[in-house]
Amino acid sequence: MKISPVEQLFTIFNETAIVLQEELYCTYLEALAETGENLFQGSILQEELSEITVKRLKKHYQEIHLEKYTNEEIRKAYQLVILKGMKENVQPNHQMTPDSVGMLVGYLVEKFMKQSDFRLFDPAVGTGNLLTTVLNQLHKKVDSIGVDIDDLLIKLAYVNANLQEHPIQLYNQDSLEPLFIDPVDAVISDLPVGYYPNDVRASDYQLKANDGHSYAHHLFIEQSVRHTRQGGYLFFIIPNGLFESDQASQLREYFKENVIIQGLLQFPTSMFKNKNAAKSILVLQKKGENVQPPKQALLVDLPNLSNAVEMDRILTKIEKWFQENKR
Repeated sequence: MKISPVEQLFTIFNETAIVLQEELYCTYLEALAETGENLFQGSILQEELSEITVKRLKKHYQEIHLEKYTNEEIRKAYQLVILKGMKENVQPNHQMTPDSVGMLVGYLVEKFMKQSDFRLFDPAVGTGNLLTTVLNQLHKKVDSIGVDIDDLLIKLAYVNANLQEHPIQLYNQDSLEPLFIDPVDAVISDLPVGYYPNDVRASDYQLKANDGHSYAHHLFIEQSVRHTRQGGYLFFIIPNGLFESDQASQLREYFKENVIIQGLLQFPTSMFKNKNAAKSILVLQKKGENVQPPKQALLVDLPNLSNAVEMDRILTKIEKWFQENKR
């Protein structure tokens, strides 16, 4: 039976990560970052390994030539090994964005961003999976930036970017602290949902809670808008209850002042294990001179993404909306 390229890569990532995990007494995900870096650099960088382990690793690495694989094959295999590692040691905020969702975000970025080169920012970049899913779909010159507070995730994102040869600037910091980045043309983010524990920092935001902790996802939206040029677009994966929370009226006011809602695409609840976890893609445009709202926002109830006939019908509807609203 023929093994697919993704399976070949998965096997090498997985087996070499296990070897390193055992020898370095580290977690599987830490070992995965190490083996990815070895593959990218074409050498074994860990000096404390035994001679036998070095031989074992070399034998594995010789079986693989990265240049023979597409970026998507590398991304998918790397994503699968990360998912394996996360199952062993999962933290609630580290859920990876499903591929079908990432593909749709990429499609929307491609449709809205008319310019041939632009700056793209993901303020909750995680392992870089959503960002590289989008970059692999864009036929444009994109200067991209990612920020994440988790040092292990940012290391995995760095290796992910290297293996796919995407030049991404990565910063390991709290995205809600001051960011020293130039304004961007577009933002993508699978928003981290929950409360932000740092009330002092939150007080610098218009969307801070009047009492108690503020919602991190609200602050992420405001921080993203701050760093976007006038007329720039923001593509957020949001919880369906975004506008129904106790702090939603503040959010509506903020939107009225600062952004235009271009579209809301809702995923079917059947895609999610629990109905309360259901999500949508919200497309915003930052207000500015000569920025006109669409005749009507693009509102779509998405079918099951595996239903090709229904998806074709929806994509035709979206294309029609672009012809009427985005000349």
